[in-house]
Amino acid sequence: MEKPRIRHIAINVQKLDETAEYYKRVFGMEEKHRRPGGTIYLSDGHMDLALIHSDKYPWGIHHFGFVVDSVEEIEQIANTKAEENTYGAIAESWIKDVEGNRVDISKHGWPV
Repeated sequence: MEKPRIRHIAINVQKLDETAEYYKRVFGMEEKHRRPGGTIYLSDGHMDLALIHSDKYPWGIHHFGFVVDSVEEIEQIANTKAEENTYGAIAESWIKDVEGNRVDISKHGWPV
């Protein structure tokens, strides 16, 4: 298996559009996808940034994700069963690390 790489970081923000414009203006990030009334997906060409808005979660970094060759292989290595992503987002699955942090695992990249 090829070494997994961090693919994205998701930040729960209060000002969705304003924050997206900030990352585009300051860091030259490109908007890749915008869900109606929801998440804005940005990329610098290497690292992706998901800006989410939900008062169900604390504001700030919500989760991060890795691109992997095999979700099943990661499950074996982590000795856990990945949860299917039911939030309608990009990653197929997610697990929790030893501190309970959510880690998305996906075999595909973001929309182009």
